[in-house]
Amino acid sequence: MITTFDQLFDQLRTKAKKKLVVAWGVDAHSITAVSKAIDAGIVDATLVGDSDMIAKICADEKIDMKKFAIIDNKNEVKSIQEAVTMVHEKKADVLMKGLCSTDKYMHGILNKDWGLLPQKAVLSHLVLMEHPNYPKLLVFGDMAVIPLPEFKQKVAIVKYAAGVCKELEITKPKIAMIAATEQMLPAMLACTEGAQIAKMSERGQVPGIVDGPLALDVAISPECAKIKKLKSEVAGDADALVFPNIESANVFYKANTQLMKGVKTAAVVVGAAAPCVLSSRGDSIDTKLNSIALACLQAK
Repeated sequence: MITTFDQLFDQLRTKAKKKLVVAWGVDAHSITAVSKAIDAGIVDATLVGDSDMIAKICADEKIDMKKFAIIDNKNEVKSIQEAVTMVHEKKADVLMKGLCSTDKYMHGILNKDWGLLPQKAVLSHLVLMEHPNYPKLLVFGDMAVIPLPEFKQKVAIVKYAAGVCKELEITKPKIAMIAATEQMLPAMLACTEGAQIAKMSERGQVPGIVDGPLALDVAISPECAKIKKLKSEVAGDADALVFPNIESANVFYKANTQLMKGVKTAAVVVGAAAPCVLSSRGDSIDTKLNSIALACLQAK
């Protein structure tokens, strides 16, 4: 079982390197993160973007420009198309967002002609978090793609989260359907749908061991679960959290990363034909590097 990002990198070094392409890869954070991924021996990388901007960044950051393949494209939107097309044509295994905006990046992924969306697929966004106060890596979503997941989309998120957990060598991932309470309140959709998906899990209709509804405290705190006398295989030991909406997942992510020292994260879009790194333009170099590693773990 992989419980830290260091272990994740060690695992990737035992496998063949993946081919990474960066859409509008012209910013210092993205280029530095990709450079570190190359140095770590987990990727070969192509930067698509303005070569003059790339050259300046490499000079400023003292990065050897020759370690990248560079496709000179002066236009942000066209560079996204070119990068996505490379993945579409299987010339690259992993797509990464550079300095381009999230909406333009997602429009590229969703393009009907050269995009990466399989028919009837649900795109979602998952985060992998290493927290100093939790004994293992924690998967959660959706914090960036689906504003208010419908039942079918929640089922998809559960399946994607279970998939990431299995890549982390967790044979029976424990997945918590998060709500404001672990009580069954019929007026609260997060409660009723969480319970329905938990029942689907009992019947083997979704992967992993799913329980819900669970409040956040009982999902991750054995002490809270014990105090509340909650009998659950998931409570206090969750591997993954499925939040009821984008606001709750986003606030959980930012509260942890902004107010707690030592938190490490990675973020990817799942459900596409290939893993797509989607981190904020303001995210740290380490977050982007960890995101590359997570995407490489998922790449086939």
